[in-house]
Amino acid sequence: MTISKDTKTEQATFGTGCFWCTEAQFQQLEGVLTVESGYSGGDRPNPTYEEVCSGNTGHAEVVQITYDPSKISFATLLEAFWLSHDPTQLNRQGNDVGTQYRGVIFYHNEEQHKEAEFYKKKLQESGSYSDPIVTEIAPYKAFYKAENYHQNYYNQNGSQPYCYYVVKPKLEKFKKAFAEKLKK
Repeated sequence: MTISKDTKTEQATFGTGCFWCTEAQFQQLEGVLTVESGYSGGDRPNPTYEEVCSGNTGHAEVVQITYDPSKISFATLLEAFWLSHDPTQLNRQGNDVGTQYRGVIFYHNEEQHKEAEFYKKKLQESGSYSDPIVTEIAPYKAFYKAENYHQNYYNQNGSQPYCYYVVKPKLEKFKKAFAEKLKK
């Protein structure tokens, strides 16, 4: 997608487990311009997928979202983020286990930090979850784009078993919850 130089954009960086699921969900939202799968939160520059999967880099699988704040707010993206993973699971989502699958918000500025903390506290106090919310909120430092075969994964590999049995049901649930905010 080509973004006009006149379009004011902002970024959000979220980890919700496997980035294939997260990417497919956020691509659906009106105002989201691009979603890239990658790695963030660790100490190794330019890690490979294999290195991240080892659990030794400190990186999480994340998506970096470029969005138009005149069409979608960071608060709406946060709402989608919290819905797209189980925030009570530490270092895992479903069968994907390891620190690379942790739930995390890497905030880009103090406003995002405050909104993320506010939403996390509000969600914890709501009683929606019987277990404590363990999703991490940390400052953004760097994003390393994943290998090309990870980009736009679900759209290109939807019949692959993981996509069919894991990504597709999550995406259908997401589309129902955000029906009014989806791209036309």
